[in-house]
Amino acid sequence: MKADPSAQARLLDLQDLDARADQLRHQRRTLPETTRLTELTDARAAVHGRAQDARIAVDDLSLEQRKVDTDVESVKARRERDQHRMDQGLVSNPKDLQRMQEEMVSLTRRITSLEDDELEVMERLEEAQSGLDALSTEVADLDTEIAEVTAAREARLAEIDQALSALDAERGPVVADLPDDLLALYARLRESKGGVGAALLRARRCEGCNLDLDHAELSAIRQAPADEVIRCDECSRILVRTSESGL
Repeated sequence: MKADPSAQARLLDLQDLDARADQLRHQRRTLPETTRLTELTDARAAVHGRAQDARIAVDDLSLEQRKVDTDVESVKARRERDQHRMDQGLVSNPKDLQRMQEEMVSLTRRITSLEDDELEVMERLEEAQSGLDALSTEVADLDTEIAEVTAAREARLAEIDQALSALDAERGPVVADLPDDLLALYARLRESKGGVGAALLRARRCEGCNLDLDHAELSAIRQAPADEVIRCDECSRILVRTSESGL
């Protein structure tokens, strides 16, 4: 393949632009903010799940407390009605009066038992509500951090995209100056050689594979016409000759 020496030299400019763009794209894919967002999102999902469970527990205990409260009030109301009947002398039969007095004792014991249950449920509800409040606060804190990290990531992405656009604008004129066959070869090599399609021959070393060329290869390069496109025997990349090549 033949190409003007100046066009071959322009390959190094293109390679530099493409390498910088590759670095930026790598940064875009591996932003620490993206990793942190994944961690925060996973953490929020876990905490939110626990908060949902806590909410169910609070709702269940609230329902249980209302039931116990209703039971307490119902038994108290019945005791008050019976006490009122006895106080008003509405029960005159001695056996009925004795039965009601015994029932009053039983109702009092029932009230005491229900109030103990009521207190125990209230304590469990208070503990459950405290746990729910803590989890809700944790979710809110995570939401705040997620918003902050998202904003930081978006700012960094915008910065990278702007830099990529600038590189693309620089790349256009460089590509326009290159022959199609040389550009196609460079593109194929870049794809198969880890992003490096063209390398400088500096001080008798290929900067693509960082290996020194042997004497036979250097001799062949010295004898090659200036417009001949040289390839490295080791890595097959395009070797660009300059005054730094040591030939």
